[in-house]
Amino acid sequence: MTTALSVQCPECAGTLEVRPDVLAAEIVICQQCSSELEVVATGPVVLALAPEVEEDWGE
Repeated sequence: MTTALSVQCPECAGTLEVRPDVLAAEIVICQQCSSELEVVATGPVVLALAPEVEEDWGE
């Protein structure tokens, strides 16, 4: 059985539990503020607000 890692949400400063095998660029959701967060580093785990999806309008 693997133990979840505790990391801090950069938006609300709440504590999130993430899997120890989380991958860079993975999206996780904060259970407290519902923010979409991107894993930007895995050793140690660092989270940042996920970029908004923008329409490219055929570019």
